[in-house]
Amino acid sequence: MPTRVIMLNGGSSSGKSTLARRLQDLLPEAWLTLGTDTLVDALPGRLRSSHTDGAAGAAGADGTDGIGIADSGEVVTGEEFRRLDEAWARGVAAIVRAGVPVVVDEVFLGGPRSQARWRAALAGTDVLWVGVRCDPEVAAAREAARGDRVGGMARLQAELVHRGVEYDLEVDSGKGTPEDCAAAVAGRVTR
Repeated sequence: MPTRVIMLNGGSSSGKSTLARRLQDLLPEAWLTLGTDTLVDALPGRLRSSHTDGAAGAAGADGTDGIGIADSGEVVTGEEFRRLDEAWARGVAAIVRAGVPVVVDEVFLGGPRSQARWRAALAGTDVLWVGVRCDPEVAAAREAARGDRVGGMARLQAELVHRGVEYDLEVDSGKGTPEDCAAAVAGRVTR
């Protein structure tokens, strides 16, 4: 069975988005790139918060919980976000089942629980599970250079998102170029 999903998991500023774009250039078929940022951007503003107190998450006007980032860089999610995130995974799986291959740019904040959620949604499809690693200091420097992230998020997530997660392949975007990392991943995609 050909690979239909490339699941890239890594912390903020680890190089996943750049890797996904390079993969689109390398792979012969048209692959969509979808990810957690796509979902967050699609949320109504009331479910997104730039900063929280780190305890409650982003509370919407209607009392539902969304997603927020604490001043420390910790991402906090509420019940409504988790419901939408579950539906998002099933929706991405539906795109794959409709015949379109997808590179998923994801951040497994829940470690193995996050992977299990995606495994359930993607059951019956061939998934290449890729860990995108990056030294916390390198990720933090990228985060600072970007200027669009809360400081500390990259350092916090650099190792956290990989704990207990099983991969078919791991790449280190802090040591390899985006082209090298993409070539390694593309080489593992089955036709």
